[in-house]
Amino acid sequence: MEDWTEQKAMDWGLHEECGVFGICDPAGNCAQTTYYGLYALQHRGQEACGIATINDREQSFYKDVGLVSDVFDKKTLTRLNGTMAVGHVRYATTGAGERENAQPLTIKYVKGTLAVVHNGNLVDVDKLRQSFEYKGAIFHTTSDSELIAYAIAQARLHCGSVEEAVCRATAELRGAFSLLVMSPQKMIACRDPWGFRPLCMGRKGEAILFASESCAIEAVGGKVERELDPGEVVVVQDGKVTSIRDNCRGLSHMCIFEYIYFARPDSVICGQSVHQARVNAGRLLAREHPVEADLVVGVPDSGLDAARGYALESGIPNGMGFVKNRYVGRTFITPDQQSREQAVRIKLSALASEVAGKRIVMVDDSIVRGTTCRQIINLLREAGATEVHMRVSSPPFISPCYFGTDIPNKEKLIACHNTIEEIRQIAGADSLGYLSMEGLHQLAPDAKCGFCEGCFTGKYPIEVKEE
Repeated sequence: MEDWTEQKAMDWGLHEECGVFGICDPAGNCAQTTYYGLYALQHRGQEACGIATINDREQSFYKDVGLVSDVFDKKTLTRLNGTMAVGHVRYATTGAGERENAQPLTIKYVKGTLAVVHNGNLVDVDKLRQSFEYKGAIFHTTSDSELIAYAIAQARLHCGSVEEAVCRATAELRGAFSLLVMSPQKMIACRDPWGFRPLCMGRKGEAILFASESCAIEAVGGKVERELDPGEVVVVQDGKVTSIRDNCRGLSHMCIFEYIYFARPDSVICGQSVHQARVNAGRLLAREHPVEADLVVGVPDSGLDAARGYALESGIPNGMGFVKNRYVGRTFITPDQQSREQAVRIKLSALASEVAGKRIVMVDDSIVRGTTCRQIINLLREAGATEVHMRVSSPPFISPCYFGTDIPNKEKLIACHNTIEEIRQIAGADSLGYLSMEGLHQLAPDAKCGFCEGCFTGKYPIEVKEE
């Protein structure tokens, strides 16, 4: 189901499908605000981005492959000015990364226009697409997000409002979807009934804001008001906010990896600081896997907070072991070993003045295939580290993700075919310790939600068919 390619497998770390941002502001200038909101969500997707706006009930949009700062300029944003806007940053987990799969998805149909932005993955995509095609649907993308847009448009033909269409359509969908839908008069925000992906709401003066993470609302000067509940549909029209809870089931299965890797550390998800969750993971790692060492270093960026926690708990000094090249986007590599190693060196270098002659605890968020961590450990050894003890702030991956994270199938997961000792030898570490499942359950004590841990357990909130 996932478009897991060799190119993605060799890219830097894991990725999550995308981030969404929306604003309703009678004062206008929504495109520029959305631009800054997407900038704050750039970590959630670097393949493509786009913005759609409504001005006097007329829809305009622009999208392309590339980073937010590359796709949009002042002239484009001025042309997009309006009183409502939705925006999207994309990393493809279903569908290829071409321009036609960029979002927002904009459609014109008998009832008018819609613009849809979506974070997550549906399951049973092939079956759903085939069902629509037999009814005459013609699809222009390979993204599952277009299925959502089509389902809403189809439902709208048989009900009295866009929000009712969203409720009807999403009640029939299975999988992860935090989405924003914009019609000429309304903006509708919706989370799937399982609550896999985050979505919050805030305000800035008279403006009403929606975003995948709280950091984006704060980045544009807004104040977070609350997070949408799983299954909730929120409608904004003429400054009035209405909540529809027909699809709410009282269940929650937030992706635990939002706290470990995906979200920005300054975000708060379900009441839990992401930064503090990562520090907690590091502290738990230090209790579970102590070691005598001289310095604790984190692999940028998500490993830094966990490394701080490990240092605080163990008493070992926390230092800067790596310098990350922040001007490198997606890695321009071919799938041969020499190119893979060169890609790591382009993005990361070890700080010899800090690590030479020392026993190092290296903290990272995960091990997927094992190739990248081996290369990073080699960087430390080449810089003069006498020992490298690897600590991982999550349990071993034993299953793929079907809900918007590009964790590959079991054939690609090193933990499915090797013991921890064998992984240690492959990585070239002096010792290796993963966070336990017990530790995983303790890293986010303030989170007011349940979690999806399927990638660590093979047990999912929704029944899925392995492909």
